[in-house]
Amino acid sequence: MKTTYVYLLSMLFLTTACLQTKSKDNEESGAGNKFQEKFRPQVHFTPQKHWMNDPNGMVYYKGEYHLFYQHYPEKSVWGPMHWGHAISTDLVHWEHMPIAIYPDSLGYIFSGSAVADHNNTSGLGTKENPPLVAFFTYHDMKAEKEGRFTEIESQAIAYSLDKGRTWSKYKGNPVVKNPGIRDFRDPKVIWHNDSKQWIMSIASGQVIKFYSSPNCLDWTYLSEFGEGRGEHGGVWECPDLFPLQVKGSNETKWVLIVNINPGGPAGGSATQYFVGDFNGKEFISAQSKTQWMDYGKDNYAGVTWSNAPESRRILIGWMNNWEYAGEKPCIEWSGAATFPRELGLVKELDTYLLTSEPVKEIEKLYGEKVEFINQDIKGIMTISDRIPFAKSPVDIRLRFDIADKTKMGFPSKYGITLKNSRGEYITVGYDNVDSFFYVDRTNAVGEVFSEKFALTHIVPFIANGNYADWRIVVDKTSLEFFAADNKVVITDLYYPTEDFDIIEIFAENGQIRLGEASITELKSIWK
Repeated sequence: MKTTYVYLLSMLFLTTACLQTKSKDNEESGAGNKFQEKFRPQVHFTPQKHWMNDPNGMVYYKGEYHLFYQHYPEKSVWGPMHWGHAISTDLVHWEHMPIAIYPDSLGYIFSGSAVADHNNTSGLGTKENPPLVAFFTYHDMKAEKEGRFTEIESQAIAYSLDKGRTWSKYKGNPVVKNPGIRDFRDPKVIWHNDSKQWIMSIASGQVIKFYSSPNCLDWTYLSEFGEGRGEHGGVWECPDLFPLQVKGSNETKWVLIVNINPGGPAGGSATQYFVGDFNGKEFISAQSKTQWMDYGKDNYAGVTWSNAPESRRILIGWMNNWEYAGEKPCIEWSGAATFPRELGLVKELDTYLLTSEPVKEIEKLYGEKVEFINQDIKGIMTISDRIPFAKSPVDIRLRFDIADKTKMGFPSKYGITLKNSRGEYITVGYDNVDSFFYVDRTNAVGEVFSEKFALTHIVPFIANGNYADWRIVVDKTSLEFFAADNKVVITDLYYPTEDFDIIEIFAENGQIRLGEASITELKSIWK
């Protein structure tokens, strides 16, 4: 990944120490059972073993969703980056594949993208058998150690002629040389139909540079975007540029995703986005306010699948944060992906907002379901004792009646708490007095491993209308919260001593009606 060499060494030391101290715990928690170790997600993608960070090279081809990811196959810590690989036909069940791309004399294999070159513009395949082309960043650790900072990163390609099973590196690498920038990485390539050319977006310091090519091999610089726009608390990374139709209209706008580390709304790494227009050369946005795709602590480096069917725009991110990625409870694997999300675009007054929701394929995991209707909540109502199945993983849907939110008797706060008998818990709530969503995970770990993990973070939002619909996808050690018609999204990890098996709905200083609620069992993707 993309950090300084000194930081990487320190992170490696901390995590190795953690691995040593945790080895006994892993044996006791069943680490030998495939995908059943303590803290192992059951509905989120994880590597079989060892380190994972950014998702890479997502492309749909001949009925298969390819997911590549930053991977160190030897230890559960960051190390020489490879492209790990998995394949799915339904976005929820994954088949682990052999490593796709290995580091070599030119450097580690950092983040990037992949496309289906249907017309064989690259000449790397044939008309009858066009290639899949992967774009990645070479990161030269030798140049970094020697202080030759403008030689560290360049862009290269590899290609596959057998549906992504094996990959060959292009002999002419790199295809985009470093223009004199220390941080120059994460090429995201799309086909721009209006100008009939490939467009590459590259994170370049704290701007995004755009390049064009007729053939994936020869690239010409076009323009850049970002100076004085959005947040600049850290380096920009992992861009993505794509069109989306505005819901309920015939208007299409372009969305530019820009990941940033640090500088996120909850601290550390996060994902901002811009909405505007792209003319084949320049991305232009009139957006003045920073917009965040996820307000939680643990969704980073998210990018979308290329060539997805039905023109769907599907994103997946790394469910972690660089503030403590190397320090969290360590086991035989490290790192998970968010649940895949379908993106949309809505317009409110003069503002365009990105929406995210779990892909519909989540229903393939549905098991038993419990429903509640018209429950008046005053204080705490425990609902877990009515649920005959495990309390995670589950898909929770809540509809609160907020028509009387300005009247006396309406609670000052309301929401949901997941907890265990040890007194550990995480709360998702809404503050009706000061108008914000919040997540409190200050007591959501059994063992303190980072001073930057335990916190409460908020999302300012004025809840209007008659109802507030909430959705929470809960796994063993994570929750993904979707509210406000999917415009507010919060992703957070937690590491309790024991699973959260108690679910409570609460209302403070008043009463609220829970008009509808359902808790649906999610079957493990590994069983």
